[in-house]
Amino acid sequence: MTRYKAPSVPIDSLSLSVIIPCYNELHTIEEILAVVLEQPTVKEVVIVDDGSTDGTRDILRRLQTELADQPVKIVFHEHNRGKGAALVTGFQHASGDVLVIQDADLEYDPREYIDLIRPIAEGRSPVVYGSRFLGGPRKAMNFWNMIANKGLTLATNLLYNAILSDMETCYKCFRREVVEGMNIRARGFEFEPEFTAKVLKQKIRIYEVPISYNGREYEEGKKIKWTDAPIALWTLFKYRFVD
Repeated sequence: MTRYKAPSVPIDSLSLSVIIPCYNELHTIEEILAVVLEQPTVKEVVIVDDGSTDGTRDILRRLQTELADQPVKIVFHEHNRGKGAALVTGFQHASGDVLVIQDADLEYDPREYIDLIRPIAEGRSPVVYGSRFLGGPRKAMNFWNMIANKGLTLATNLLYNAILSDMETCYKCFRREVVEGMNIRARGFEFEPEFTAKVLKQKIRIYEVPISYNGREYEEGKKIKWTDAPIALWTLFKYRFVD
């Protein structure tokens, strides 16, 4: 039993804030924002530029003016602080009932927000993950990336008595009260295991839905590297035994 248990409500009664952490996404940020704004479920978009140096900031400053009548907030970090830090800033600026994380590339499809929100609206769980390993269409990912994902997810399940299929997914959707008061220390990609660990330690059972995945290559700008895997594993162990 969780204190976040909620009755079923109409999906359109929930306001959705989309949090987009962004670092050096010159070629994709404008396109992904346009797709996000097309979704009828979206009530607010919060973009956090994490010290981009490739011209992304210039695009975002232009969009601030062009989209002045749209529900878009753009926040700038003066220096690169990492994905986790950008997400914490985004959470602080979001006002929706439900929050969803959206990467600034084109790997994840915003048209699937409705599938992420539905279990929350139905009262099944306050936290929903979009899984790349539950049978949805996907572009073949790098073998060793898949092994790292599977290994970290297995460690999560063993340490926290869960049955997740994709802990490292970007698509994490949750009621805002889940993250309110959560002291997130992660500054980089270790956000994923820290957030998951702290959700599971609250005895919340995470609901998963299948999503599509169009993974990009490193030469296309993919940023997570194999060196992030041992950091994520250490994070899982650390928060299993430390508050």
